[in-house]
Amino acid sequence: MAAVPAILDRVQDGVWKKVDAKGGLTKKLFDFAYARRISAINGSWFGARGIELLLWNFVVFRKVQAVLGGRIRFLLSGGAPLSGDTQRFINICLGAPICQGYGLTETCAGGTFSEVDDPSVGRVGNPVPCSYIKLIDWPEGGYLTSNSPMPRGEIVIGGPNVTVGYFKNEAKTKEVYKVDERGMRWFYTGDVGQFHADGCLEIIDRKKDIVKLQHGEYVSLGKVEAVLVASPYVENIMLHADPFHSYCVALVVVAQPALKELASKKGIAFTDFAELCEKEEIVKELQASLLKAAKAARLEKFEIPAKIKLLSDPWTPETGLVTAALKLKREAARKAFSEELSKLYQS
Repeated sequence: MAAVPAILDRVQDGVWKKVDAKGGLTKKLFDFAYARRISAINGSWFGARGIELLLWNFVVFRKVQAVLGGRIRFLLSGGAPLSGDTQRFINICLGAPICQGYGLTETCAGGTFSEVDDPSVGRVGNPVPCSYIKLIDWPEGGYLTSNSPMPRGEIVIGGPNVTVGYFKNEAKTKEVYKVDERGMRWFYTGDVGQFHADGCLEIIDRKKDIVKLQHGEYVSLGKVEAVLVASPYVENIMLHADPFHSYCVALVVVAQPALKELASKKGIAFTDFAELCEKEEIVKELQASLLKAAKAARLEKFEIPAKIKLLSDPWTPETGLVTAALKLKREAARKAFSEELSKLYQS
């Protein structure tokens, strides 16, 4: 089965919500079985094999596996970073390994691909046979090939799979395509990565997503968004920062079922969902949830959005705010909500 990370995230969220809704013994059993499998993956022999592994799969996880047919042997993921939590969830609940790939349209999808028996998270594997990959220094972002313990830098891909350039866009082609003295064509991806000792590549940042704040701190927008989207009330999020302010703000597309449930628990009355998103008490609850996720990931204070705007309408490919793979179109969202972003800095 092949899926983009956003779909796998939704599978995970859906399962956890159903488990939480059932509560009681069902939740306790699921949590216990999941913890045992996590321990096994992390090196403990408890829950790793034999009768116990078969027991958890039969009693607990086969119901999750049945949702997707019950016959999945492995999954392919690409198009965006896959969180470690989601990868582990799929490994345990679906009982299948995940192979991650990295590549771009400009490289005919060729780049790297992980081995099916690689249990690590966050890595996208070794270079495929048709590709050459190197890292180059990016001093402004602090990523250098001399970094310890692993070399870091902008990812550059070369080889016969690299396309000749952009159609009728010579300026852009000259900017990101280079040919070396041996005649090999290289594409400068704009992604930042690091090589592990075994030759596996890990994507850790993107040059365009790094913004310098007023007082000199650097914020990686994509990294922070990947952390904050873990909040149960968040369906999508766009962090915004610029060099003229000392703090970040965020547009939060809220998860309707979770927010309505929160309003019911708090006894908050509303006539429509858009009205609920404007209520001060709800905004404070969302900020608290984001802060909790940020602290769990040990984000710096300047990386946490100081102000947020809740959005009631989902972002779909039809809105032009996300791609078909559900990746954020940052510039499109920034233009569409420029007024809201300005108000966040004014208020």
